[in-house]
Amino acid sequence: MLFLYTVLVVCCTIMLIAGIVEQRRHFASLDQIPTRVLVNGIRGKSSITRLCAGALRGGGLTTVAKTTGTAARFIHPDATEEPVYRKFGIANVVEQIGIVRRAASYRPDALVMECMAVMPALQEINQSKLIQSTIGVLCNVREDHVAEMGPTLDDIARSLSRSMPHGGICVTAEKDRFDVLQEEADKRDCQLIYADPETVSDEELRGFSWFTFKENVAIALTVADLLGVDRATALQGMYDAPPDPGVLSVERYLAPGGKRLRFANVFAANDPESTLMNINQLLDLGAINRPLNVVINCRPDRVERNGQMGQIIPDLQPDKVFVIGHPAKSAIDAIPAEWRGHAVDLGGDGRDGEEFMHELLGNLGENSSLVAIGNIHGQGEVLLEHLAELPPDESDDDDIPDGPEGTPEHARHEHTMSLYVQHLDPYAHLPAATEERRVQGRPGPRQHHPEAYPHQQQHPSIPQQWQNPGEPR
Repeated sequence: MLFLYTVLVVCCTIMLIAGIVEQRRHFASLDQIPTRVLVNGIRGKSSITRLCAGALRGGGLTTVAKTTGTAARFIHPDATEEPVYRKFGIANVVEQIGIVRRAASYRPDALVMECMAVMPALQEINQSKLIQSTIGVLCNVREDHVAEMGPTLDDIARSLSRSMPHGGICVTAEKDRFDVLQEEADKRDCQLIYADPETVSDEELRGFSWFTFKENVAIALTVADLLGVDRATALQGMYDAPPDPGVLSVERYLAPGGKRLRFANVFAANDPESTLMNINQLLDLGAINRPLNVVINCRPDRVERNGQMGQIIPDLQPDKVFVIGHPAKSAIDAIPAEWRGHAVDLGGDGRDGEEFMHELLGNLGENSSLVAIGNIHGQGEVLLEHLAELPPDESDDDDIPDGPEGTPEHARHEHTMSLYVQHLDPYAHLPAATEERRVQGRPGPRQHHPEAYPHQQQHPSIPQQWQNPGEPR
């Protein structure tokens, strides 16, 4: 028995020593990276991570990045990337240790990391032990992960705030919950900066070859400005950055019978507010147009989310609502009564893809748009597979006028806006928890004005030559 106790003590001692050595190696790797940016929030983290990395690369900073979203990627300083290998295919926050060590081998100026923790305690560990960010990004507060972060948006905001750097800087585009974030930032002696999306012009947004939001661009520009990269240089770096595999996109297909179809995969949005924001932007840009059709994919373990997607149907005003997956009833019953007649039940557990796709395409008009919302897994993946087999529509896009010579984008935008004079209200039919976000009287966010604090917040982990935003390096 004494022998067994001795073996146990020796093993525990070895494990303790190994843990201490590993921790010191990790902290040494962190010390080799002067600026560490941790991107957290509910929606758009992967895109913001890439935008921040692109902006910093454009400014001549050696930058390494790592995303987690649709497909985890390690992005090298030259913008090439590779998938992140995971044992057994399971994501674990511990993988950040290896990422930091690999990033440190480049001796980079900056590391931009997407937060992969959902549980509040893990978010705090990720910040305080694994990344120790000097600049935090909290992109937005949306209604998601309520089981882990809390039932209200205020609770979610406080949970996300646990990734704020103590004594550091945090950048956010969240306006409705800014007061909550400010309270949490004050507890951590963290300087909270509001990145105003209105400072991003439509012209600047049109420079992207892929869809993104002004909020995301504003955050990346603010981070770049904090590190001394001027606006024009940062924007060019973002334009050159490769998009995330899950980025919003629109495909054009030729369906049976010569029907022309524009398809937007909005599965990645996953929550009602983000879904509406994505579709609104596509409509405004003319990427999709009416007649508009919606397909909702249901999952048995996401019944509440199925219902939320049904509730936003009046905001979208579609011709048809195709419901696939299981249980379809959870989405159909949530559609308000006056719109329920637009629903087409194509659901069913394990229903044959050929069968529901034949009926779906048969219900479409000669020239229409289809947006897919809800969750991608299950029948959503079947939908994408069958659509990918359709021939692409390579005909000239003549259903939207080109307008005056030299300004086709402007003409397309104006034409689309004229079709949708009453812009879709993204809050009109959301649940009470989301409607609560519009409560008036909250203190307005403080915007980012570099000239107002050129010598404040001298963070020890930001190189001295980058402390004053806008100063040449």
